[in-house]
Amino acid sequence: MTETAKNFWQAVALSRDIGKRPRQIWWNGTALALFRTAAGLAALHDRCPHRHAALSGGRIVGDSVECPYHGWRFDGAGQCTAIPGHIGDLPRYRVPCLTAMEKGGVVFLTEGRPASPPWLHAMEGQPMRCHLVSSATRSTLIDTAENILDATHTHFTHKGLLRGLSARRFAVTVTVTGGPGWVQADYTGEDRQQGLVSALLDGTRVRTVGRYRHPGIAELEYWGPKGLVLTTTFHLRQATAERVEGVGVLIGPHQGAWGWLKMQVFRPLFRIALEQDRRILAQAFDTAAAAGNPRPLIGPLDILRPEIEAIAAGHLPQAATAPRQLQIEL
Repeated sequence: MTETAKNFWQAVALSRDIGKRPRQIWWNGTALALFRTAAGLAALHDRCPHRHAALSGGRIVGDSVECPYHGWRFDGAGQCTAIPGHIGDLPRYRVPCLTAMEKGGVVFLTEGRPASPPWLHAMEGQPMRCHLVSSATRSTLIDTAENILDATHTHFTHKGLLRGLSARRFAVTVTVTGGPGWVQADYTGEDRQQGLVSALLDGTRVRTVGRYRHPGIAELEYWGPKGLVLTTTFHLRQATAERVEGVGVLIGPHQGAWGWLKMQVFRPLFRIALEQDRRILAQAFDTAAAAGNPRPLIGPLDILRPEIEAIAAGHLPQAATAPRQLQIEL
């Protein structure tokens, strides 16, 4: 993890998946034991310093996690709280820990001290329908984020689902803007996507926005004449060198019974699209690895890729100082 990423929150799990036993997760190549006690959520390096057993294989006792090997216990701050059989004062042994926080059904971690609570999605505080999913794929964070925000692959990877039911294409204007740690592409001119999702759920489309936020948030917003119709927010992290894990938040307006029905229809379609992306990303990752990981070619329609790479490297995206506009067909 870069130094600039340490003071950000990153989503690591759904709250509902953290129950009565510790769970192992991966954080930038490091195994963590994530667990819940009456004192709250905690995340420790998943290695007992005594004989290196995985704490995630143990159990929760009071406000501590117990190592399955010799029963040493560590609280949420990583402080040793018990060594069974020892008489006298405990040595001040510690396990490194991260700060954990829950928001909107999602567990966030940080290694630093963020200035504000985690960003969850663009409709926080508004009446809405919300659906949470977790997923993972063999890929890199940059490839995964770009895939989510790339409009042109939907004609092929998601043919018939998002686009491709019709051969018709639209002349679309793309406006690219950015700032410190973020970049977005604003698409206008496509009044409706030619796919099953739009046919079932969508009205007239006036604007689509794809946005990337450091250190790994990819957002899609679909706007109709009366406002935001649907938004999806993906919280991504590079769990290991070969694995990207993410939490997806699917949000739509509340709209009473009609909003509930639309969400029921869209949820399985959303999961199908996630699986399609997961397969193509893993295939591309394996193919690149077999070829020695050559640098990918950046084409004229790879609108956000250079900007995301710049942000990931700790630089200001070009769009922050030189916004641009281009014409494409979708």
